[in-house]
Amino acid sequence: MSRTWRAEEFDLLSPSVAKRWSGFLSEEGDRRWFPNLLGIQVEELRRDYARLRMPWRSDLNQSQGLMHGGAIATLIDTAVVPAIGTAYTDARPFSTIEMSVRYIQPVRQEDLVAEGWVRRRGTRVVFCEVEVRTASGVTVATGDLIYVVGSAPEPG
Repeated sequence: MSRTWRAEEFDLLSPSVAKRWSGFLSEEGDRRWFPNLLGIQVEELRRDYARLRMPWRSDLNQSQGLMHGGAIATLIDTAVVPAIGTAYTDARPFSTIEMSVRYIQPVRQEDLVAEGWVRRRGTRVVFCEVEVRTASGVTVATGDLIYVVGSAPEPG
């Protein structure tokens, strides 16, 4: 199955923004984020776009031997974080206020790749979409998310 990515539709990052987001999921000392527990990795970042991978492992399964929907939902929610954040020159707080997930196909022993992108950006609210495929290119889930973005931090 032929696979095409949406990355080419989005602008490359400036060197300073790329540097700031390159360690998005990196662990430092005692700092470990929930997506690290699932093994989520960054593949590509652009302005308003991100592609992440979640390698399959047996402890991500539910009792029927299929990947747990919660793991897939976490990948969806995580994929839009750098897509949203790469548009700002400063660090801003933002969080999910709504997420809708559609599970299309079950996943059995295969890595997942999620593409997340910003569909529309308002002053404080950002609307995003995500598509999740298996490494072989089968679409297994989609998501629509709404995030709220806080103000830039005060100088000093």
